[in-house]
Amino acid sequence: MIVTEKLSKTYGRVVAVDGLDLEVKPGEIFGFLGPNGAGKTTTIRMLTTLTRPTSGRASINGFDVVAQPLAAKREFGVVQQHLSLDRELTVWENLELTARLRHLGRKERQRCITEMLAYVELEEAAGRLVEELSGGMKRRVMLARALLHRPRVLFLDEPTVGLDAQTRRRLWALIRRLNSEGTTVFLTTHYIEEAEALCHRVGIMHRGKMIALGTPRRLRERVGLYTVEALWNGRDTRYTYFPDRSRAVAYSQGLPPEVKTVVVRESNLEDVFVELTGRKVGEEDDGFSYRSLA
Repeated sequence: MIVTEKLSKTYGRVVAVDGLDLEVKPGEIFGFLGPNGAGKTTTIRMLTTLTRPTSGRASINGFDVVAQPLAAKREFGVVQQHLSLDRELTVWENLELTARLRHLGRKERQRCITEMLAYVELEEAAGRLVEELSGGMKRRVMLARALLHRPRVLFLDEPTVGLDAQTRRRLWALIRRLNSEGTTVFLTTHYIEEAEALCHRVGIMHRGKMIALGTPRRLRERVGLYTVEALWNGRDTRYTYFPDRSRAVAYSQGLPPEVKTVVVRESNLEDVFVELTGRKVGEEDDGFSYRSLA
C-alpha cells in the first residue's frame, strides 16, 4: 500500500532522509518512530506530496507521489499533530468545507458528513463551534475530516499528543476499528505504549536512515525480552538485557551489595529505541539533526 525505493531528501549539504526502502502492507498499522530530527516528518511530507524527493521514488496504492500526485492524494487522509481546524466555524462547517474541496456533490457531502460524525460519535456536536470543543473532540473532528473521501491509507502524526489517558484509549479504539475495516494506518507517535498497543510492525528512524524494522516482539528480541534495572550507588541506573526471565533473575541475584534497588521486568519498545539510538523517544538528536554531506 505504501512503497518507497531509495527515497532521499537533501537540503543543501544536509541529508534529511537517506535512501529509505520501505513497504507497508495493505491493512497494516505501521508505527514510525525516531528522535526529533531523525527524518520522520520529512518522510511523511514526501509520502503526502508536500515535499518533492531529491531522489528515489514513493507510491501510495500504486500511484507515484511525484508523477501522479492527484491520484495519490485520493488514496490517503492525514490527521496532523497540530490543530488545523477553523476555530470560528462549527464542526459541520469544517467538514462541509473539506467535502467541497474534495469536490463531493451536495447529497454526497451531507451523507458522508453525517456518516463520519456518527462514526466518531460527534453527531450532537455538529452545530458547535470548534473552539468550544475539548482536545479529544477536536481530534475526532480531524479524524472525521480525514476520512470523508474514504481513503485507503490514513497518516496519523502524533494523533493523541496532549490528551488524557481515557481520551487516548478512545481514539485507539477508533483506530483499531478503522483498521479492522481495511484502512492501512501509518502512525508516528512519541508514546511508546501507543506503538506497542496498536502497531503490527514498527520502523525506527535515526539520522535519516531506517535502523530497525519488525514486529514489536521481534525488535525486543534484538535487545532481550527481559530487562534488569539496577540502581548503583543511589544515583546511576543501569539496564542489562537477557533473552529470558531465568537469566535475568540469576543476574539480579548476583549483584553486589551497593546495588540497593533492582527491578526485573519485560523489555519494551522504549528499551529497544534507547539501545539503538542512545536517546528516548521525543528527544532531540545530538549534533546536527540530519547527517551532513560534508
